[in-house]
Amino acid sequence: MKGVILAGGVGSRLAPLTRITNKHLLPLYDRPMVTYAVEALVDAGIGELMLVTGGMHAGEFFRLLGNGHEYGIDRLFYAYQENQGGVAEALGLAERYVGDDGCCVLLADNVFETPLRPLVERFAAQEKGALIVLSRIEEDEHLRHLGVAEFDGDDRIVRIAEKPAEPPSRLGVTGLYFFDAQVWEVLPTLAPSGRGELEITDVINWYAGRGELEAEVVDGYWGDAGESIEAYYAVNDFVRARHG
Repeated sequence: MKGVILAGGVGSRLAPLTRITNKHLLPLYDRPMVTYAVEALVDAGIGELMLVTGGMHAGEFFRLLGNGHEYGIDRLFYAYQENQGGVAEALGLAERYVGDDGCCVLLADNVFETPLRPLVERFAAQEKGALIVLSRIEEDEHLRHLGVAEFDGDDRIVRIAEKPAEPPSRLGVTGLYFFDAQVWEVLPTLAPSGRGELEITDVINWYAGRGELEAEVVDGYWGDAGESIEAYYAVNDFVRARHG
C-alpha cells in the first residue's frame, strides 16, 4: 500500500499565520505539523510516501523532510499542485506513483490519538472499494463544517452529506481515506463544485453508490488543525499534553 500526504491549499482559515508559510509547516508543540502525519503513516507500516503540496513555500517541505530517511521513510516522492483545485485534484497527482496499488490518503493537518496501523490492516484485507474513517462529533455546529455520514436501515453508508444544515448522523468524516485503483477512473469524471474545486466527497459518494464503501469509527481524539484558528490551538494543546 502506498501513502499519500496532502499538504496543499492556501490555509485561508489560519490567516494571517499562513501569509508567511504553508499551514502544514506551522508548529504543533515542538515540530512542524506535517511531521505528525508522516510519523502516523510510518508507524502504521507504510514505508513509501508521496507528499503533494503547492504554492510558494513548496520547497520548504524538501528542506524539512529531504529524502525522508530521517523520519523512517524508505522512499519519499513529491508532487506539485499548480492550482488550488481541491483535495481530489491533489490526489490525482499521485496516480502514476500509486499505480494499481491501494492508497492511504492523509490530510497533513489531521491528528489522531489512536494508531493507524489497524486501519491500514483492515483496508489491506478489504477485497475492493474504499474505506473512510469517521469520528463521533456531538456538536451540531462542528458537524455543519464537515462531511457527515448518512446511513440506511442496515447501517450502511448511502452517502456523505457535505456541510449539512441538518446533520444526518453524529459521525463526521475525518481527513483519512483509503482507495483502491478504481479511484483513478473516478477522478477524471468529477465536475468542480460551487467553490471551483474537485471534492473528495464526490469520490467517496461514487463508492457509496456502488456499495463498495466501508467505514471505521475511530476511537480517541481526532483534530483538524486547519479548520480554524481555534481548532489549530486545540490540536496544539492536545499534542503538547501528549508529548510534552
